[in-house]
Amino acid sequence: MPAITPIKNHATPGKAMLASVTGYAMDGFDLLILGFMLPAISIELGLTSSAAGSLVTWTLIGAVLGGVIFGHLSDRFGRIRVLTITILMFSLFTGLCALAQGYWDLLAYRTLAGIGLGGEFGIGMALIAEAWPAEKRNRASAYVGMGWQLGVLAAAFLTPLLLTHIGWRGMFLVGLLPAIASFLIRRTLGEPEEFVRQQNSGQQLSFTQRVKLLFKDRATSKASIGIFILCSVQNFGYYGLMIWMPTYLAKNFGFSLTKSGLWTAVTVLGMTLGIWLFGVLADRFARWKIFIVYQIGAVVMVVVYAQLGDPMLMLFAGALMGLFVNGMIGGYGALISDTYPVQVRATAQNILFNLGRGVGGLGPLVIGALVTQVSFTAAISLLAAIYLLDIYATLFLLPKTQSNGDTLGAIG
Repeated sequence: MPAITPIKNHATPGKAMLASVTGYAMDGFDLLILGFMLPAISIELGLTSSAAGSLVTWTLIGAVLGGVIFGHLSDRFGRIRVLTITILMFSLFTGLCALAQGYWDLLAYRTLAGIGLGGEFGIGMALIAEAWPAEKRNRASAYVGMGWQLGVLAAAFLTPLLLTHIGWRGMFLVGLLPAIASFLIRRTLGEPEEFVRQQNSGQQLSFTQRVKLLFKDRATSKASIGIFILCSVQNFGYYGLMIWMPTYLAKNFGFSLTKSGLWTAVTVLGMTLGIWLFGVLADRFARWKIFIVYQIGAVVMVVVYAQLGDPMLMLFAGALMGLFVNGMIGGYGALISDTYPVQVRATAQNILFNLGRGVGGLGPLVIGALVTQVSFTAAISLLAAIYLLDIYATLFLLPKTQSNGDTLGAIG
């Protein structure tokens, strides 16, 4: 690819937000329709619960690989052009899932789709950090996180309407839509000015040099480990809950697909509110303190939720649990952007978040195994314990500073 040169049609805040939110919304849509479709896929292809859960796990493992690859390429060749490639790859292999004839080819398509998926979060967050004013970085990053929830809401409403008519194969074909978004993004958006200035400085780093910068010194290493822990806990809890909850509600409370979709929608609305509120609060108060409030809230609500037996009460309690459990994602993008400079920002975003997503990919497997061997209550209670690890990482590993106009990163 040629070197970056100044681009007149640079990434304005509005255009950058549209590009980032659109890509992340499509990711959320894809992964959640998979959760709704697991029972139908399992019946047609004869999959066990563990095999069905592994489709999600390997999608997320692919995301780890994609995050590592595309984060570096984005820092080297540009946010927009690499974002476009990730969306096209994700769309292509999601569409190919509709042609799967058995477990192994479907697993391969999901893994390759995951590689494309892995680049989108980090690139989008780096793009937002460089296009928006630093004093609004937390809320801007939270808006990107809300994009995922928009995709999830679309999945919750559309899957019950479409699945019975077009089947799970037809639903995967809907995943081709990001290709259209990718084309529009590439035609209407240039690179952020901050990134162009850095590229034109002539300083280029190899992949190895970028990874080493994540562990440059003691302070940076602590920050990287702390962020990795937060991302792991976040993804483990999120995927463990959201992938298996519709199946659990259907088996234990007789929820129809429509009613399970309603539960998901209400829970996601709580998550969306939590993400938005996190961004607003973190721009006004110390971000690490907001993390602590949310982490304590997650511990309390997960324990309470695990004890509930009334389906209607679970519906509304799920929204409050979602506010705390997933609201924290509103702070990760800004946290990582503040901690690392431009030349390694997308690499840091994608490696740390997607390594956490890889660990989080074990969530559906672990929850599925615990549900089978013990109970759903025991499986949910496990999640409360992992948020205690989050609190430790926030108190003792994360940097306590955040950007107020200048990058105050641990390696700046």
